[in-house]
Amino acid sequence: MNADKRYEIFTRLKADNPNPQTELNYNSNFELLISVILSAQATDVSVNKATEALYKKAGTPDKMAKLGVEGLKKYIKTIGLYNTKAKNVINTCKMLVELHESEVPSTRAALEALPGVGRKTANVVLNTAFNQPTMAVDTHIFRISNRTKIAPGKDVLAVEKKLIRHVPKDFILDAHHWLILHGRYVCTARKPRCGACTIEDLCEFKDKTEY
Repeated sequence: MNADKRYEIFTRLKADNPNPQTELNYNSNFELLISVILSAQATDVSVNKATEALYKKAGTPDKMAKLGVEGLKKYIKTIGLYNTKAKNVINTCKMLVELHESEVPSTRAALEALPGVGRKTANVVLNTAFNQPTMAVDTHIFRISNRTKIAPGKDVLAVEKKLIRHVPKDFILDAHHWLILHGRYVCTARKPRCGACTIEDLCEFKDKTEY
């Protein structure tokens, strides 16, 4: 895919949604971090339902750490992998208190040192909380990047690097959100809604007929 086509794709995505936002509910960088950790292999809807009560009770690292693993499980037991996530979240909260003065760090190395925080989670936080030009490649972005040929790659890291290199600078800060939302609601996995897609004529997906 050439640069002009990519620029037009993101121009249209921006026109449709000028100020894209994550669908996770949060009121602080800390709540964002915890929600992203909890969202692994879970829907944003399920995370939001669980965290509504959780953040009212424990909206700071210190308060959440004091819940303990078993106390936290009561709030997040409806979310997949909640046992492992509870342990990671409590340990992350303790590290935030002890090492970062209860603040979410703004560097990749510090974020990825927190339990339950991998590259994708770090990228979400760096982009959404700190306005850094990162690209968190989830299943939606991986699928769209390969299907449309915006940034094809064999694994998520390859796609991430290509997106960072090829997404026009004018759009890089919001590109992650546009692509996720497009994959979630339009370019879906099983039956992409090609007829309703604002970038259909620019897409290089060759097998639309199978849908």
